[in-house]
Amino acid sequence: MATSMTRGVVMIHSAPRALCPHLEWAVGRALGRAVNFDWEDQPVLPGARRAEYFWSGPVGTGAAITSAMHGWEHLRFEVTEDPSAASDGARWMHTPDLGIHHAQTDAAGNVVVGEDRIRYAMELAARDVHDMQRELQVALGSAWDDELETFRHASDDAAVVWLHKVG
Repeated sequence: MATSMTRGVVMIHSAPRALCPHLEWAVGRALGRAVNFDWEDQPVLPGARRAEYFWSGPVGTGAAITSAMHGWEHLRFEVTEDPSAASDGARWMHTPDLGIHHAQTDAAGNVVVGEDRIRYAMELAARDVHDMQRELQVALGSAWDDELETFRHASDDAAVVWLHKVG
């Protein structure tokens, strides 16, 4: 039986400089080959570095990469795995404060919230619109997106704007 292959991206949004070689080793071990990232300074967090790495491998490699990087302090990252003929796509997000969030994704990269998760949110909300909104935000990983957004777009060419109060 042939192994179904897929591909994805490792996006390290911020890592302490001393952790960078360890991350390359961990990702390389998950992939079964040595990797070298093109590290850049992360302007949002002085002293931190950022990198993106495109990978290919068997279905499940995204989970293996995420597991290999989980547990280090001061690390913000995302791992994506594209859908294949044999599996759905996936996205893992990690922040120091929130830990890991995993979500199924469709072919366009949109988060897919399953029927059971929606039913659970409806049950918990018990007709309270605000509770329903909160539960769906948890299912979508909104808190992780909010924390990572600034790190995703920061680069040497883009100014970082912190919004402390809006409205």
